[in-house]
Amino acid sequence: MDGRFETTAAVEPPIAVAAPAEQQAPLVCASPHSGSEYPAEFLAASRLDPLTLRRSEDSFVDEIFGGALDIGAPLLSARFPRAYLDPNREPFELDPQMFEEALPDYVNSRSPRVQVGLGTIARVVATGDEIYARKLSFADALQRIERLYRPYHQALRQLLAATRERFGGYLLVDCHSMPSTAGPGEREFKRSGIDIVLGDCHGTACHPIVTETAQRVLASKGYRVARNAPYAGGFTTVHYGAPQSGRHCLQIELNRALYMDERSMERKPLLRQLAADMRDVLAALTALEPRQLKAA
Repeated sequence: MDGRFETTAAVEPPIAVAAPAEQQAPLVCASPHSGSEYPAEFLAASRLDPLTLRRSEDSFVDEIFGGALDIGAPLLSARFPRAYLDPNREPFELDPQMFEEALPDYVNSRSPRVQVGLGTIARVVATGDEIYARKLSFADALQRIERLYRPYHQALRQLLAATRERFGGYLLVDCHSMPSTAGPGEREFKRSGIDIVLGDCHGTACHPIVTETAQRVLASKGYRVARNAPYAGGFTTVHYGAPQSGRHCLQIELNRALYMDERSMERKPLLRQLAADMRDVLAALTALEPRQLKAA
């Protein structure tokens, strides 16, 4: 198992922000699923071994997009694992079957993500295996949301607000990876022919030139690129993308088979080249004219 895995009493601080001395571009990168610090109490409550739990990680994605700093942009990363809490969801997308008591009325228990076991607190990992040996308390969910979810989004909002104030708009790149085979609740999709998926919520989360630029650069490097299938964007893309107001968000999904062994969680040699190529994509996005990012 890769050495990034860590067992900890508590994930403190819950996030990491790598920022240049001075921001040079209206770009912010975020990696919500690359956290690999596993609370000991979570491991004790799970019926799964640590390696199986890690199947839900976007392993190494924060490393792959680390070139954001080289071009003068900040990178926000979650340190907690996605299997423990998923910040790319509404704060209360919860499955009532997972809890000992009835949930409050404000909980969204009917979202498609909850239905397949992938809510804010997931019921299953990417392989479809059930995570927990017994039901949770709602107090546990509240604690995770307060300690992890809210700090992540508070930090993201602050980065975006500061970027918009300085540059008149922002471009958020939401950084993800996808397993090479379909996960729970997904339609079968021939991922073997796709290296990278760009998600812009079918053209509603960012100016078309953003997606077109990313696709052009990736295609020029030989990557096979798809748009919005099977991933059009999640909570982050929908919530923070409003191009008519100068707020743009593009989700990038990398096929894990490109850069890691999905069974052993070890890096492949291509990871270094992929990181260099992602830096080139980000650089091309920062080269867009500011007026193109201020309004659609």
